[in-house]
Amino acid sequence: MRALAVEDDERIARDVAAALEGAGFRVERAADGETAWFLGDTEDFDLVVLDLGLPRMDGLSVLKRW
Repeated sequence: MRALAVEDDERIARDVAAALEGAGFRVERAADGETAWFLGDTEDFDLVVLDLGLPRMDGLSVLKRW
């Protein structure tokens, strides 16, 4: 299963990715809203962990565009 972890704080992103990997997910990471939107629009994920306060496009805007 694949997960997308979207978080701009490197420490939090690393911890979230580690937890997801520990649960058996292959994790892709994005640090801004535009990258997250692109990845979610062009690839299939089983789970997305999405921060709301992101640079370049906030998390709610990402959800609306998806």
